[in-house]
Amino acid sequence: MRVRSAFLSLVLLSSLASCGSEPEPGPDPAPPPVVAGYFTEWGVYGRGYQVKNLQTSGAAGRLTHLKYAFGEVAGGRCAVGDDWAAHRKPIAAADSVDGVADQPAATLRGSFGQLRKLKAAHPRLRLIWSFGGWTGSAGFAEAARDPAGFAESCRALLADSRWAGLFDGIDIDWEYPNACGLACDRSGPDALTRLLGALRSALGPQALISTAVPGDVTKLRAADYAGASRYANWLGAMTYDYFGAGKGLRTAPHSALSAYPGIPRETATTEATVGELLRLGVPAEKVLVGVGFYGRGWTGVSGAAPGATATGPAPGRFGKGIEDYHVLAARCPPTGTVGGQAYARCGGQWWSYDTPETIAAKVAYARSRSLGGLFAWELAGDTPDAALLTALAAG
Repeated sequence: MRVRSAFLSLVLLSSLASCGSEPEPGPDPAPPPVVAGYFTEWGVYGRGYQVKNLQTSGAAGRLTHLKYAFGEVAGGRCAVGDDWAAHRKPIAAADSVDGVADQPAATLRGSFGQLRKLKAAHPRLRLIWSFGGWTGSAGFAEAARDPAGFAESCRALLADSRWAGLFDGIDIDWEYPNACGLACDRSGPDALTRLLGALRSALGPQALISTAVPGDVTKLRAADYAGASRYANWLGAMTYDYFGAGKGLRTAPHSALSAYPGIPRETATTEATVGELLRLGVPAEKVLVGVGFYGRGWTGVSGAAPGATATGPAPGRFGKGIEDYHVLAARCPPTGTVGGQAYARCGGQWWSYDTPETIAAKVAYARSRSLGGLFAWELAGDTPDAALLTALAAG
């Protein structure tokens, strides 16, 4: 009897000890999918797209990350792009996020002042300052010769007392390292990796660091994007502008999800770009799919289907052969879909662009490949009620 009592006591003590012990830690939960969008510095002018539009459209509540484009790379250092638009322009009450006009003596006005108000209203929204861009990438070659100096200049700029704490990190939009964009770069395949490594050292482990990467698979092979991904939170694949009137006089969707019969170049698709990044060794969770909130168009077209001949680029408000989605959706609505992107024939014009429906397919694709998320270039192209961003965030 005493042996049985002793055994029961041991069982009871063991059970009590088990109840009081700490549970074994489980794996860290996967981060939520990224829903990022670019806000362009120049959009406050001709387009009249203010930070307030992010609030009134509902976009701010759907975004996880907002990228402000672009800062400059001048003399191999980070610098403000347009001082007036960024932090000096007085914002009237009607254009202000909180309905309060900037005071004349305020030390921070412009879009930065409005972004501070937007962030206060949406504390989970992370802000990232993007540097470079298509016309602003020439300075990266000099920056690559002194990565530590470049990184320290970026850290100091983020810490400027006028907007300290506003930005959570930096985005590098170098078009393209060791390849040709507006000009050709010969910085070497490891230049971007060294640049991002220096940024990580200067900004620390908590900062957000991202980089835009080309959609062209041949350009992806020119630089060490797998190495760069070690220091970046994600790589944003520019899976758009595969085709356009400036690249040929036959119509083709500029941002197809997948190949289709008659596509001019088999690798000019989102699936091909993502597949190449994964093949190169970039982790899937660090890849973002890019979605253009605009269309590419031709004029003088000979037929409604893709592959028709044309005479040149269709007119656009801010550039030949390009127009915002919210304009095209009303003026030239879709007449078909090919390769996962909508196209539209209206009169003598032919346009391709994404719609809420085709974006839903791209979101599903990103989920099927366990990618990090998606991003939009750029938010001013959306409708007043953010129809495209709503579809992008739905997944």
